[in-house]
Amino acid sequence: MSDVPRPDAQVHLGVFFQGVNHTTVWSDPDSGSQTDFETFRRVVQTAERGLFDAFFLGEGLRLREQNGRLHDLDVVGRPDAITQLAALAAVTERIGLVATQNVTYNDPADLARRLASLDVLSGGRAAWNVVTTDNAWTGENFRRGGWLDHTQRYERAAEFVQAAQAIWDGWTDDARPTPVHHAATTLDVEVTPTVPRSPQGHPVLFQAGDSPDGRDFAARHAEVIFSAHGTDFDDALRFADDVRARTRAAGRPEDDVKILPGTQFVLADTDAEARDKARWVKEQQVTPATALSLLGQVWGEDLSHLDPDGPLPAHDPVIESVGETRGSPRRGVSPVDVARAWRARAEADGLSIRQLVIAQERERGFVGSPQTVADELARWVRNGASDGFNITPWLVPSGLDDVVELLVPALQERGAYRTTYEGTTLREHLGLRAPLTHRLTADTTR
Repeated sequence: MSDVPRPDAQVHLGVFFQGVNHTTVWSDPDSGSQTDFETFRRVVQTAERGLFDAFFLGEGLRLREQNGRLHDLDVVGRPDAITQLAALAAVTERIGLVATQNVTYNDPADLARRLASLDVLSGGRAAWNVVTTDNAWTGENFRRGGWLDHTQRYERAAEFVQAAQAIWDGWTDDARPTPVHHAATTLDVEVTPTVPRSPQGHPVLFQAGDSPDGRDFAARHAEVIFSAHGTDFDDALRFADDVRARTRAAGRPEDDVKILPGTQFVLADTDAEARDKARWVKEQQVTPATALSLLGQVWGEDLSHLDPDGPLPAHDPVIESVGETRGSPRRGVSPVDVARAWRARAEADGLSIRQLVIAQERERGFVGSPQTVADELARWVRNGASDGFNITPWLVPSGLDDVVELLVPALQERGAYRTTYEGTTLREHLGLRAPLTHRLTADTTR
């Protein structure tokens, strides 16, 4: 008997088309426009050819800022996610379409209607990536202004999701709309639904949360969670075990939330060639300007005047902390401690600013031949470290080509990946149960 917990488990794959990031190699001659429909069409159709579960579209409501200034290394703009996905629904047949939509600055009646519309128009392929926002620059775009603190963000998110579910359930099985009144601490909704249910009942609920509050939110409300735990097996297994424990504590079957960590693939004919390619990719991702920008996030000041091939600043940051509302990804970490550790490493290893930033960049995924990577992905899924992976290509729109042409066949040879879509809806692709609100009076293990 096999000692692998899930010997027949299949790898699920999604693709994450990012907006804000420095991991896409924009400078490559093959890099495409980030607003041209053709770029999105090519990525989603490649993913569908590879039998991916879903195409995942990131979105932001305002251009990102850092210390009150536009972060000019980002994408200049991005079409509205639901509008973009509705267009992509017309040129695809099976792949799921995941819209990142913000609960802090949307209203439930409007957003529930737009998501239901995408779900109906796509034949039951829509999903909602539930996100919150705590940055100051986005809040300034909206009449309420400001932002919500971390705890309040999840309180509103839970109430918002429950309101949306009530609206979706306001269209009954016999196709009759019924008025919905949903009152809570952060919202008060009264609406009669105008869009019927799709074949999958509700849009699938995705959530990206790594904090304890985020994990608890996923355990209570989400159907798919994705995370940054997509490189180290032991780390991913701890995360997966924790999510499953929280899901059981929420009164749900532990497999009710599918776990799809974000990751990156670098493939080549041999493992050695892939390692060389991965080093090249990281060097392209961290341009001289990007290195100075990331260093500036730690120091809390504009360091663009420095030589990226020169030494780190000799002075310590003069601020006590860099909050996320100011553009830093290092919540709760002392900038002074980070700066001193970076400076010590640079001096010990003789590294310039750019070399140090490249060295500090965490590993982002899987590197190797298609056969090596296929073996590793199957090991993760069959040992419970994840249910699959949400791939962030380092190059668009061609970054999925080798995954579909080389890695997918290797997974299929191992019996670890589908050879055809099993159904027509995203809920069927992921092997999900009926929406939670449809199971309240039923056996939740079904």
